[in-house]
Amino acid sequence: MENLYNLIIVGGGPGGIASAVEGSLFGMKKVLFIEKGDNHSQTIRQYYKDAKRVDKDWQGQTVEMEGNVEFYDGTKESTLEYFDKLLDHDSIDTLFNCEVDRVTKDDDGLFTVVTPQGYFQSKNVIVSIGRMGKPNKPSYKIPASIKNLVNYNPYDCRGHEKILVVGGGDSAVEYACQLSTINNVTLVYRRDSFSKINDINQEMVERYDQEEQLRVRYSTDIESLENAEGKVKVNYTHGFSTIYDRVIFALGGTTPVDFFTKSNMNLDENNMPIINEKYETSVKGLYIAGDIVYAKGGSIAMAINHAYEILKDIMGEDGGVG
Repeated sequence: MENLYNLIIVGGGPGGIASAVEGSLFGMKKVLFIEKGDNHSQTIRQYYKDAKRVDKDWQGQTVEMEGNVEFYDGTKESTLEYFDKLLDHDSIDTLFNCEVDRVTKDDDGLFTVVTPQGYFQSKNVIVSIGRMGKPNKPSYKIPASIKNLVNYNPYDCRGHEKILVVGGGDSAVEYACQLSTINNVTLVYRRDSFSKINDINQEMVERYDQEEQLRVRYSTDIESLENAEGKVKVNYTHGFSTIYDRVIFALGGTTPVDFFTKSNMNLDENNMPIINEKYETSVKGLYIAGDIVYAKGGSIAMAINHAYEILKDIMGEDGGVG
């Protein structure tokens, strides 16, 4: 019974943190918080330079806080410290460096959360993961000697690097804009304009380009990569080459479809979970919060509000397990 919880949260961002805290404040005595990284709030840790502002109202999205978790404008450091304190609650167990494979509902009505570190059970599960799934890879060969410098997400970036981001979707634009705060970033796309990104990201990348915070190269494709004395030499089809410290491919695979499918969620035409007004998926008792709720992304404040609405829905029925 030690692996039986009142509530399990998958994902360590603001929506997941708020879900764990709201569960505790609603009286749940055993809450499990699972994150695949080595700590919570990976996006803030990786994307934000030291002392960078973290705003409650992001990209013009003004949000009134609804639940028990407050959120105010702050800095990277003050935000992480605040989230640390929230997770100190005695009823919250944290499990880091643990990627969830799937969430399945058993015949007895309990969910089993399957991880490499064991199986955990709960009557209700909240999934608050990012939209990044298994990435697509380029068709040309990547030399083994530089594979550590060729990535499919930004998590290995160290700061103060010359970085090439390859792709034309929302993830590529978001990576490039966020990384440009502490790196020299070029975003390259093989078409002459972005056609698949949302309006917020379109405005953001145009502004960053115009203000020379990053460099955008359209109608540009890559022919091959080479090792250039421990850096990445990128050979373009136009006949020129440039050397970078790191290359990040963001070529698609922006939703964790395999995870959704293995967890038996019904998906829409964009391979996103179909949810009701309380953020419950087609699987009763299985909820989603945070970025994956919105195709255009959402703010920290929105994710925190999701948690409150979900917990109200759960507690309105029977309060979970045990």
